[in-house]
Amino acid sequence: MGSTKKTSAAAERRAEIEELRRQERARERRNKTITVAVCAVIFTALAGGTGYLLVTIKGEEESARSTPIKGEKTWEDLSRNHVPQTVSYPMTPAAGGDHAQAWMNCDGDVYAKEVPQENAVHALEHGAVWVTYNTKAPAADIKTLEETVSKTPYSLLSPHPKQKSPITVTAWGRQLELNTASDPRLTTFLTKYVQGPQTPEPGAACTNGLPT
Repeated sequence: MGSTKKTSAAAERRAEIEELRRQERARERRNKTITVAVCAVIFTALAGGTGYLLVTIKGEEESARSTPIKGEKTWEDLSRNHVPQTVSYPMTPAAGGDHAQAWMNCDGDVYAKEVPQENAVHALEHGAVWVTYNTKAPAADIKTLEETVSKTPYSLLSPHPKQKSPITVTAWGRQLELNTASDPRLTTFLTKYVQGPQTPEPGAACTNGLPT
């Protein structure tokens, strides 16, 4: 009789232990499910927020590119022939039109002397921005321009004594006159027109031109 009671008690104990284990497994499954669900909600929220942020940034960039810069001049339908002779351009500095076969190197190149417009225009065709200055520009501004251009691929800097404003920035069919290098429109122009939508040949080389 005593043996039967012991066997029954042991069986009950095993049943209790098994039930406790079953409940523990159930809790673990619930916790995992809750964790996965929470992570999914968080990820979706973050992804949605990131997507919204990316769309917003892209929209702002497109808006900035499509909005004219105050004071800029534009020319459309400029010719693009390669010619061996000097070209008489309707604007100073030249902002597009027929040009030389070779382009000026424009990988952040800084020139201490005036460069041929025909070669500079070819660089503009490749999506470069040409920054120029005359004798009215103070030394401090010229230094700022040198530092800015040297850090900007698809740009070049050179003196241009015949221009009217102290500083001029030129892209293909686009031009802006500035009085100082601290004018925020300088950065805006570079951001907008270096390899910008006006570029006839985007991605074309800015090295292996003149000087070689």
